[in-house]
Amino acid sequence: MGLTMTLRKLLIRFRLLGVALAWSAGSGAYAREFRAADNQVADYPTVQAIEYMNKLLIERTGGRHSVKVFHSAQLGEENETIAQTRSGAIDINRINAAPLTQLVPDLGALTIPFLFKSISHQHRVLDGQVGDEILARLESYGFVGLAFYDSGARSLYTTTPVRNLADMKNLRIRVQQSELAEKMVRAMGAIPIVISYGQVLTSLTSKLVNGAENNWPSYVTTNHFKAAKYYILTEHTMAPEILVMSKHAWVSLDEADRRTFKTAAKDSAMYMRTQWQAWEERSRQQAISEGSTVVSDFERQPFVDAMASIHTEAETDPRMGRLIKLIREAP
Repeated sequence: MGLTMTLRKLLIRFRLLGVALAWSAGSGAYAREFRAADNQVADYPTVQAIEYMNKLLIERTGGRHSVKVFHSAQLGEENETIAQTRSGAIDINRINAAPLTQLVPDLGALTIPFLFKSISHQHRVLDGQVGDEILARLESYGFVGLAFYDSGARSLYTTTPVRNLADMKNLRIRVQQSELAEKMVRAMGAIPIVISYGQVLTSLTSKLVNGAENNWPSYVTTNHFKAAKYYILTEHTMAPEILVMSKHAWVSLDEADRRTFKTAAKDSAMYMRTQWQAWEERSRQQAISEGSTVVSDFERQPFVDAMASIHTEAETDPRMGRLIKLIREAP
């Protein structure tokens, strides 16, 4: 542990030295290549969106700033990259809201099951004042919120068919490291198992777990659909991805460059939305063509009713209650 921390500190020092050299070696204009992390594969929509952001930054800063994307968890799984982003070892990070709630409890509002009415409702909320408020809250935790990326609706997928709440009893379901996700699965009568994203396929094929929950593209790109053939359209959560920047990197930028980064990030989010919609449909078609069964005729209301205690508890939480109210009231 001590050696790891020492190496991280040295890395930060070397990178800060690199910043100073970039400044002094140029014509007085600050220049830098920023490191970005994503645990998804190279052609995944979130990775492509950060690449698009890089293109915009190069164009808008005259080549002074650029972003190098480390995809496929090259810099670690999400929980590891969260810590590295806070320390400054990673400059930009694409993180799902769920694991980030361990550090930023306020974000739990975005992961409440069956809260958003639809994806279009989610977009209206996150594109407006509520979304801006949520991004602003990240600063006190060591991040600068840049933009929201789509993550679609998460549904259950299992190795055995599920058509009602009773079918969930005692199934072992993989969840992200999130207290709320664990509570949700328990409320369904199943057993939550926290496993890193990269270990889910092995866990499914070895029957360590009986299922997991995620969106269509993740279900297919990871080959989870080959081990868990039943995709149950619960669409229980619509927690977005969040593009954040380390405060260490942010403070090194002047006001003009900060505006450029935020604008490029927002533009990349709109680009990502289009990519995401195409990926969802393509992934759904591939899963069906290769033998997956989409279960849409299950008894949905008992799943919703099972979340009543989670909603009640979250509404009384001073960190989440106001956000939940704003999301519910948004048209």
